Amino acid sequence: MLRLCRAALFHKSWTVVSKRMNSAGSTICYSCLKILEKWFIKSAMDVIQILKEDYQRFPVNQTYSIYAEDVYFQDPLNSFRSLERYKQMLAFIGTWFIKPKLDLHDIRQSENKIETQWTLSWTTPVPWKPRIAIPGWSKLKLNSDGLITSHIDYWRCSRLDVVKQHLFPWNSR
Repeated sequence: MLRLCRAALFHKSWTVVSKRMNSAGSTICYSCLKILEKWFIKSAMDVIQILKEDYQRFPVNQTYSIYAEDVYFQDPLNSFRSLERYKQMLAFIGTWFIKPKLDLHDIRQSENKIETQWTLSWTTPVPWKPRIAIPGWSKLKLNSDGLITSHIDYWRCSRLDVVKQHLFPWNSR
């Protein structure tokens, strides 16, 4: 049975331990390092699985527990720092758009960063009911507890392109 060395008892991830080692000059045994490394990788993989499931259910029944309370969110229309505001934004999408959908094309993780490739689509509730599609990607950052602290969305089209999809839906496809 492996026992954690003293340094490992106070830290949850390899990132935090390595910073602690540099600042305090302490050491951590190889076995503890491997245990912590596995924990961090497992946590990131859990977040990836949760994100995959959340994309399928979007925008309802999202797993908000994977986000830090002061999560920073940004997209071409919004910029704020608050989990509560993030919940409100998703509730708005679910309330005012018809059949919102977030198709996940790819998800990749590297250390404390996750990148997703997706297409957001919905039908706008106007008489001609255009189906809008925005291809894009997200960059997420995880803290040492495995919580998402930053979620930045990028669009592969301009805001004007989105307006054009509303006004000229027959030219959008």
